Amino acid sequence: MRTTTLGRDGPVVGRLGLGAMGLSYRYAPALRDRGKAVSLVQEAVDLGVNLVETAGAYAAGDNERLIGEAIRGRRDEVVLCTGGGLLGDADGGLRPAGGPQALRASVDESLRRLHVDHIDLYLLRRVDPGVPLEESWGALAEQVWAGKIRMLGLPVVTVQEARDAEAVHEAAAMAAEVSLFTRCGLDDVVPYAVERRIALLAGAPLGRGLLAGALSRSDDLAPDDWRRTQPRFAPRAIRHNFALTQAVAQVAARHEATSAQVALAWLLRLGDHVVPLPGTSAPYHLAENLGGDRIRLTEQDLTDLEFLPYPAGAPEV
Repeated sequence: MRTTTLGRDGPVVGRLGLGAMGLSYRYAPALRDRGKAVSLVQEAVDLGVNLVETAGAYAAGDNERLIGEAIRGRRDEVVLCTGGGLLGDADGGLRPAGGPQALRASVDESLRRLHVDHIDLYLLRRVDPGVPLEESWGALAEQVWAGKIRMLGLPVVTVQEARDAEAVHEAAAMAAEVSLFTRCGLDDVVPYAVERRIALLAGAPLGRGLLAGALSRSDDLAPDDWRRTQPRFAPRAIRHNFALTQAVAQVAARHEATSAQVALAWLLRLGDHVVPLPGTSAPYHLAENLGGDRIRLTEQDLTDLEFLPYPAGAPEV
């Protein structure tokens, strides 16, 4: 797998990481199997994936416990990414919690759940509208100076907000939902990240499954799947969006590849600093996703993908 670095002097990571959220949070609860989830994380590491992303807010911290269990005895093989600044509501939603006291507590709780003595990359998951960004960022910088965190990552912010934060402490990464279906920030935030040598962690790089080309109707989702609540997966929208993926499938056919591999290859083509974080609970999808690193898109491919219409339904947050 091709590699890049996190920040200017950070660790070397594979160009494809593993997003662990779906292993124990949202999506289809009835399909979860903890033992298989632990095995999948370990298999990903065996296959060369060394950046693993989780968060304290995923499943009220249980996602971190799962990752801690999976990497036990293999800590040196993993660049561990987690984050705070969000708390779960009683109804399963998320709310900002960017106050310094809340962030300090989140870091300590993550260390305990993960069973590690430091976190390689800690993401501020959301800018709290009730707390100045510099105040939240400063509280996390204190945790770096205390040796609990090695590097910090920003959430979706404007270029000016990124500059304000970096006046307090440098950012090694920025995390955002970026895919063929979600291109927000590509005109301004990405160039800033390139200039500052900040890694862009692309979450939901497969459009939460849409870009894999296997979802053509809402009934393809389990009854308890969280995506049923999202606009892109409403009955009319999902039919429209499935039709869009046929253009991706045509490009994939030229390379004897899958739509998911093409979607990941498109992201990798944006720059060496871009690190997609696809998630899956299936070993065969894990291997399939890693195959996206071998695809080299042609100019014709890129032209066809560039004019892919925007999907129906607002971007999920």
